Amino acid sequence: MTGMDTAFRAHVESGLTTLARCWALTRKDGVTFGFTDHDCGLAFEGIAFKADTGLSARALQQSTGLSVDNTEALGALTDAAVAEADIEAGRFDDAELRAWLVNWADPSVRWLQFRGSIGEMRRTGGAFTAELRGLTAALNRPLGRVYQKPCTAVLGDGACGFDTTTPGYATDRDVVDVQDARFFRWENLDGFDADWFTRGRLEVLTGQAAGLWASIKRDVTEDDARLIETWEPLRAPVLVGDQVRLIAGCDKRFETCRLKFNNLLNFQGFPDIPGEDWVMAVPRSTNPNTGGSRR
Repeated sequence: MTGMDTAFRAHVESGLTTLARCWALTRKDGVTFGFTDHDCGLAFEGIAFKADTGLSARALQQSTGLSVDNTEALGALTDAAVAEADIEAGRFDDAELRAWLVNWADPSVRWLQFRGSIGEMRRTGGAFTAELRGLTAALNRPLGRVYQKPCTAVLGDGACGFDTTTPGYATDRDVVDVQDARFFRWENLDGFDADWFTRGRLEVLTGQAAGLWASIKRDVTEDDARLIETWEPLRAPVLVGDQVRLIAGCDKRFETCRLKFNNLLNFQGFPDIPGEDWVMAVPRSTNPNTGGSRR
């Protein structure tokens, strides 16, 4: 029961409590949803917590040390709250969740009981079950550098440092021909060489799939049209007239970083690392062993 302020502790110790649970769910795109198991809606911190969403939670398990807090949230799928289409599109992946115990008679008296993120979400029979992961879950991820010839950075991230909005490396286009939310065709993409967007990124700017993105598998010319194919279909409908952004691709090679992006100083690979055949090399009696180059 750590982190309680004096007012909340006094309310709990009074012996007559008016407590309810509240959850605030904030997606990566900034949209926030509020839920409560009270029979009336509540509001605080600029969030309206709805009582008609059917959301409930299992008992919260918390412990000391670095072990991961574990709990689940259960709720009904409704268009007004958590829609099945949004779950399918991945909009709730890794969303931040905060849970309070609140004095519903005076919402200013509350205790932030849990803070973490959404893990696995399961959908069955018009309802969803969401795994909630505590802040310590991030400490279970393996970290560190990988020594390999290709670059380990993602184009445009902090390690890469390249500005993907640089003219010539991205273009915004209206969708004119799309199939299965995966195959996009334009009559031409003037100013961009063939294969320019392979291993790049397609971001949806408008429409039902706005905010979603996919990695580009191919950028080829077929039947006098430029075909952009993503590795997987976008998880929401993309319609003609929607706007998308195409970002140039990077194959992680030393030459590509130098010639295509002029970003060699930030290259995160090790192009001169010996190959696996060097590790298996052994002395041979037919050649002089002078300590010099083996070539």
